[in-house]
Amino acid sequence: MKRSVLALLALATALLGGCKSAGEADETAGWSAQKLYGEAKDSMANKVWDKCIRYMEKLEARYPYGRFAQQAQLDVAYCYWKDGQRASGIAAADRFIKLYPNHPNVDYAYYLRGLINFNESQGLFSIIDSPDLSERDSKGTRESFEAFKELVLRFPESKYADDARARMRYLVNSLAQYEVHVARYYMKRTAYVAAANRAQYAVVNYPQAPAIEEAVFIMVKAYDALGMADLRDAADRVMRKNFPESKYLTGKATRSAPWWKLWDPDW
Repeated sequence: MKRSVLALLALATALLGGCKSAGEADETAGWSAQKLYGEAKDSMANKVWDKCIRYMEKLEARYPYGRFAQQAQLDVAYCYWKDGQRASGIAAADRFIKLYPNHPNVDYAYYLRGLINFNESQGLFSIIDSPDLSERDSKGTRESFEAFKELVLRFPESKYADDARARMRYLVNSLAQYEVHVARYYMKRTAYVAAANRAQYAVVNYPQAPAIEEAVFIMVKAYDALGMADLRDAADRVMRKNFPESKYLTGKATRSAPWWKLWDPDW
C-alpha cells in the first residue's frame, strides 16, 4: 500500500511538472485575443515574419470567431508572402475571400493575391532572354492579372483600384512581350508555324500592347517563309494600316523587294 501511494505521488508530481514545463514553453498561454493580435502586429511592424505568423495562427486557433481572428486571417497572408511562403499567402488570401466575401477589407485580399503573384512574375521577365523561352511559365503573371481585374471590377472605388489598374497595364505589356520573345525564339529556329501562332496569340489577346508591332512583323515574316501568301499579305496590310511609321516599313517599302525581305531574320 505504501509503495502504491508513493508511486501515485511520483506520477502526480511528474504530471504537474510536465504541465508546468509545457506552460513555460508557450509564452502565449493565457493571452487574450487582443494581446495575441497586438503582439502579432508588433512582430509584423518589426518584420519578424515567423513570429507574426505563429501568433496569428495561435489567435485563429484559440479565438476563431472573434473580430481579431478575422483580421488575423488577412494579415497572416501578408506575413506568409513576406516570409517567402508564396503559396501559403495566396491560400490564406483565398480563404479570407471565401469566408468573408462581404468584409470591409475583402478588397485588400484581392489586391494582396494579385501582389503576391505580381511579385512572383518578376522572375519570369527578369530572365526573359534565357536560351529556351518556350519553357517559361507565365501562370503567375496571368493569375496576378486576373486578381487585379477582379478587384477593379468588384470594387472600382477601392483605394487599391488605381494601383491595380496600373499593374494590369504593366502585366498586359509584359505578357505580350513574352509572347513576342517566344515567337522570335521560334523564328530563329525556323519553327515558322509556332512563331506565327505565338505572334497571332499576342495580337488577338493584347491588341493595345506596344509589342504588337513586332508581333505583326513576325507574322508577316513567318507566313512568307511558309509560302502562305494570303496570310502574309493580310498581315502586311495590318502592319501598314496600324504602324505606318514602323521601323520595319520606314525607308524599306520603296525598294524593289518587299520590305519583309529586307530584314535580317536575326533582328
